Amino acid sequence: MKKILALTLSAALATAGAQSVNTIPATPIGTGLSGVELGLTGGYAGGLSGELFVHVPNVAGPVGVKAGVSYTRAADAINDASPVDPTGLFFPTTYTFGQAKADGDASESGSRTVFSLDGTYNLGQLSPGLSSTLYAGGRYGMFRSTEVFNEQPLVYTSSAFGLGAGVMLSYPVSGNLSLVGDLGVDQFFGSSITTRDADGNTDTFRSGEANYNDVSSRFVRPGTVFKARIGIKTTF
Repeated sequence: MKKILALTLSAALATAGAQSVNTIPATPIGTGLSGVELGLTGGYAGGLSGELFVHVPNVAGPVGVKAGVSYTRAADAINDASPVDPTGLFFPTTYTFGQAKADGDASESGSRTVFSLDGTYNLGQLSPGLSSTLYAGGRYGMFRSTEVFNEQPLVYTSSAFGLGAGVMLSYPVSGNLSLVGDLGVDQFFGSSITTRDADGNTDTFRSGEANYNDVSSRFVRPGTVFKARIGIKTTF
């Protein structure tokens, strides 16, 4: 009888041990490792710039998707070296827009709005808490510059497709909030230019057409843009 009880107890313990080994621990709730991220960054990208983005990491393993929109105040909207009157009919061609600004007869302003869609790749942690993500994808930019000469405004607009890539670094600070840094570069391609004068008259200039080079050299648009921004993101 004692032998039977001993054998029964041994079998029970063995069964319990096997069950404990095969038990899968529950996944912690609220880690945010695969949650949607909403971020806001600010810094420099050819001028004072800010971006709002949504990032869905780990869509397929370490691969995710990021969409964003940025707005930049153009530091240089009109080329100061361009002549005020390229035809030379009213002003010498040596009289530049920069000289007109220095004389108080001209001013400039501009903006750039860029929509982005990127694929991302999670590189993991570079050091405890500091994680990194590579991104690359397409760009669509809308560019606008306004020159005012002798109180007569002339507006230049253009839109262009482009490509971009970079790296985002993030470091948690509190709860679901993290600091985020963004370093990258965008490249935009050439496109047509539309002008509108004070009377609402418009003209469109396409590459290869007459006067396109004069207008293109005057209207400062981004080609290669290096960007550096810092901000915060939250994970849902």
